[in-house]
Amino acid sequence: MIEDDLYRSSTQYRLWSFTEESLASLRLSKNAQASARTREAFERHGAQQYDEGRDEEIPGESRKDMKLGEFLTVQEESVLVGYYCTRAMEFSDHMGLSTNVKVGTPTVKPLRCRGPDATAVQYLKRFYLLESPMTYHPKDMMPSALFLATKTENHYTPLKHYVAEFQKMNPKMTAEKVIAPEFILTQGLRFTFDVRHPQRALEGGYMELMALAKGLYRDPSGSPAQSKKLQQELLHLQPLTDQKETAKSPSERIRIRIEVALHEKAKDILKTSAILTDVYFLYTPAQIWLSSFLMADKPLAEFYINAKFNSISGDKLGRSKLLMMLDSCATLMQSSILADPDESEMTELKRIGKKLHHCTNQETKDIVAMNKAQKREGEDGNGLEEKIIKKRKLERENGAKEAESVFGPAIVT
Repeated sequence: MIEDDLYRSSTQYRLWSFTEESLASLRLSKNAQASARTREAFERHGAQQYDEGRDEEIPGESRKDMKLGEFLTVQEESVLVGYYCTRAMEFSDHMGLSTNVKVGTPTVKPLRCRGPDATAVQYLKRFYLLESPMTYHPKDMMPSALFLATKTENHYTPLKHYVAEFQKMNPKMTAEKVIAPEFILTQGLRFTFDVRHPQRALEGGYMELMALAKGLYRDPSGSPAQSKKLQQELLHLQPLTDQKETAKSPSERIRIRIEVALHEKAKDILKTSAILTDVYFLYTPAQIWLSSFLMADKPLAEFYINAKFNSISGDKLGRSKLLMMLDSCATLMQSSILADPDESEMTELKRIGKKLHHCTNQETKDIVAMNKAQKREGEDGNGLEEKIIKKRKLERENGAKEAESVFGPAIVT
């Protein structure tokens, strides 16, 4: 398998790819920082603002006579963020935001994959790598993440329409609540909005398998004899035990098998398990789709991988390493949370919600008010503290450096 230089130049690889150890370490450090900031805010202001209560989908206790409680653990933060990721998917389905990605000729059945919701879920997961639910509640960030994704994925949705649809699920939603967190969100995303999803790679694999089944596939050697050999191996591949033999010919049988494996089973894995776990942080899009293929139809996936390796170098050691990596990716996807939590999971979510109720940072809990205050400061330059001015200048400089690293230096004329 050749190195994907194009992917390795992307911001997803450079900024949002980790090892398991570095990912765990980052979450632990950010959790500790958020806990420290929350404690400092509580000590500065006391508990007076903690009596106000909070409108939450996951109910909490009254803040009356409350003291600062225990902070959320990394695992509890992950569970809470995961829940709101599923809520983003649910609302996206309610609005019909998923898109059709059509690749190839019009006769090829389009692969229906997730659109803005898959990107919004990744925005939330990326944001909460650098921030904590104790600082910014996922309930506040989720509507903004999904609305931002409709823009970055070219799925134009007017704000008025978006809010009206959201109010069917949450009557208290307003346009301000959607817009106010957007700058905080984009800062947390480090102003990188590109998300490389594995669905397009899966569609490429689908087209190659169809070419193999028709004897039209050409490996680097360009040998027609090799293509016919691979075609015969594919047509006589051992059938799955649960596969219904309704096809009249081997070619029709394998075509249906490829269709079911990729456009049904693997696709369902990619639009749920893949986006709800950490695989986007740990594996490349090509590795993710191949793992979903292995989960959907292992014999067919192993045939495809063998064909690719044999056509390139016959590297058995590289093939073994790849299969081990794909197995670990598949295992992680199998650990995905349920899109529809059962009773025990909802009980745990309510417990975490109550715990968060006691350890929310009161200085950042009202994002709408924060946004209004920043606008007032912008209108009155004399009201800005010197420290804030320096911080914003540093943010602009860092943003310019990041843009230059992505797009290259400015063109000098």
